[in-house]
Amino acid sequence: MPLPAGVGYLATDWGGFATTVATAAATLTGLLFIAVSINLKRILDYKPLPGRAAQTLFFFVLPLIFALLLVVPLQAQKALGWEFIATAVVTWAAAQVVDRQTGRSEYEPQWSWLVTRVLPMGGSCACVLVAGISLLASVGGGLYWLVPATVLTIAAGLVNTWVLLIEIVR
Repeated sequence: MPLPAGVGYLATDWGGFATTVATAAATLTGLLFIAVSINLKRILDYKPLPGRAAQTLFFFVLPLIFALLLVVPLQAQKALGWEFIATAVVTWAAAQVVDRQTGRSEYEPQWSWLVTRVLPMGGSCACVLVAGISLLASVGGGLYWLVPATVLTIAAGLVNTWVLLIEIVR
């Protein structure tokens, strides 16, 4: 069954998705804070881990922000598009600043750094950016770009939270 024309561009049709994403992101942010609280000393003792914890926070905050923007009542499509663009750019820039300040361990292979930090953040921010541009142009998928952004951020955030909660103890 084909989707009705325009459903990818009508924020009013995405309220359930936004509510689910916001709830999941907020809950996972709480889990991250528990993981950091439990293992704070170990995290602070290993140079790259505070940055990884901060980036994990970005992984959960990005979908939380775009979900909250999505449920603003009677918001114009163009305004939402610009908000998504700004959210993607600011999140990407902030994550890069944190990543550059904390660096990576000499024991961490470059592929691991790329797979756990650079690619998930870049991919998810790119999806939100494309969603914003698509809303402005009214073509290209619109809000459907938020689905891969959500899956990518939550998956990467869960992997990082697992490392901060469980793997760090090994």
